[in-house]
Amino acid sequence: MADPIESHVDLAALPKEERLSRMRHSAAHVLAEAMVELMPEAELGIGPPIDTGFYYDFRLPRPLNADDLVWLEERMRRSIAGKHAFRMSALTKAEAEAKWAAQPFKLDLLKDLEEGNVTQCTHAAFTDLCRGGHVNDTGEIPAFKLMSIAGAYWRGGGKNPPLQRGDGALLESQGELDAYEQQLEEARRRDHRRIGRDLKLFDLIENIGPGHVIWLPAGATIRRELMRWIEDLEIERGYQHIVTPNVGKKELYVRSGHWSHYQEAMYPIMEREGEIYALRPMNCPSHIMVYESELHSYRELPIRLAELGNMHRWEKSGQLTGMSRVRIMTLNDSHIFCTGPEQVEQEIAGVLELMEEVYGTLGLRNYSYRLSLGDPDDKEKYVDNPPMWEMGEALLRRVMQQSGLEFYEAKGEAAFYGPKIDVQFQTAAGKDETLVTIQVDFHLPAQFELEYVAEDGTRQRPIIVHRGVLSTMERMVALLIEEYEGNFPLWLSPVQAVVIPIADRHVAYAEEVAKELRAAKLRVEVDGRNERMNGKIRDAQMRKIPYMLVVGDREAEARAAAVRVRGGGDLGATPVVDIVARLREERDAKALVPGVFKDA
Repeated sequence: MADPIESHVDLAALPKEERLSRMRHSAAHVLAEAMVELMPEAELGIGPPIDTGFYYDFRLPRPLNADDLVWLEERMRRSIAGKHAFRMSALTKAEAEAKWAAQPFKLDLLKDLEEGNVTQCTHAAFTDLCRGGHVNDTGEIPAFKLMSIAGAYWRGGGKNPPLQRGDGALLESQGELDAYEQQLEEARRRDHRRIGRDLKLFDLIENIGPGHVIWLPAGATIRRELMRWIEDLEIERGYQHIVTPNVGKKELYVRSGHWSHYQEAMYPIMEREGEIYALRPMNCPSHIMVYESELHSYRELPIRLAELGNMHRWEKSGQLTGMSRVRIMTLNDSHIFCTGPEQVEQEIAGVLELMEEVYGTLGLRNYSYRLSLGDPDDKEKYVDNPPMWEMGEALLRRVMQQSGLEFYEAKGEAAFYGPKIDVQFQTAAGKDETLVTIQVDFHLPAQFELEYVAEDGTRQRPIIVHRGVLSTMERMVALLIEEYEGNFPLWLSPVQAVVIPIADRHVAYAEEVAKELRAAKLRVEVDGRNERMNGKIRDAQMRKIPYMLVVGDREAEARAAAVRVRGGGDLGATPVVDIVARLREERDAKALVPGVFKDA
């Protein structure tokens, strides 16, 4: 057996993140060992540690199934019980090419390795091409579970050979693993894709294209209410709304820098009559063109241009997820043109106040602020202008400190042209995702040579603040579906009340009740089907309608309705005039849960 390159490692002395990485990497090797025993013809890809566990990619002679996962997991446990040592050894590139001659993916990896930098790892009778970073022996692999089988492509490229991926979770204790599995079950229960399908909020139709959301009537209602609300809030704060085209000339995106920094994520170009057009991946170049169309005085600034603008981004098919990761999205976007750093600070403080108001109204709590910084060593990813970066980062840091809001900093997460404040949300699955950003931008005003006339008559360069608040309509509604579990508050509910006649003779009165509610601009339906009342109530509850108004002889005589609240039982007969007044009150207050009747 070859001598180990790495001597004994004291796992307890390592930071938890590194310790888990080693455990997960070792578990991936044990999975590959088990797979080779199950299918000796298996071609090995890679098996890295990931945030929650590990995976290994294979090309196999047949598809994996659930029974295979059970067998593989049991085989892995036997290997772990054997406490087989992990041993690293070095070999020449020629030796490695000979050893892995029957493994095409390993040979492909070897092309990227230089002589003297080739190592492998052995435990028991299994050896894998590996850079190292393991536990001492298989017995140090803690609580794990094989979770799923998924498709993948070699090196992540859609045109490369398709592979099968075995995915596993691994944490340091069985208690942590149990909690993680419980979290996954909670995420499945709250998954916006399932709830959105059940409530008929949206659809994804293959013939229209993956990542292209179809808003069904119920979902379109939620979208419309959010859009009207945010536009009204913006108008109150001095924003001017514009509408700009979904396409622009290539030259526009070359000038902005998106062509060189973002082209891979753009839709294919269109060429007609000698001109090249692109579907816009961002709204900012269009808004800059609106600003540039006339010369502005310092007295006009800040100019706050806002738009619910469509953006088009060619996300890889494997990354598309329901409405939270799509290819065409509508962003609640704005660009604020400011005279200088002092005005920028005031505007960003105002944006933060608006965000806190919006998220508070929506009942969102599970979010944090991240100050996303550039990386001075990465000249490819970021604009090479150190003074600009220093000024922008210091400015955003100062605003966050003055706001009193907690935040943390992250190097290498900035936009290519400037630092930003990211609003990070924890999803139902426990993942940290960026919902919206606030960016301070000195770069694009220089790229476009923007100007305004200063108080002394000179021409000066404005600074741009890019900001979202509601994010894209698609991502925000996906988030709200999961936060509310489909139980939207009254003001957002597609149907706010359903009137349920007990018998056919009560349908006419039910329509009268509905008419009074509609006159107050409440969204109401009458369930006049020839079904039992309890069945109608059950259907309304399944549709998560906030209020059910049951009417029969007594209610018709008293001009009332028996009120049932979603999840809240029977609140008894209430005059229709009071129902209308109280539902209007609850809607206008944007109360998070139905139940104003309880205080009546």
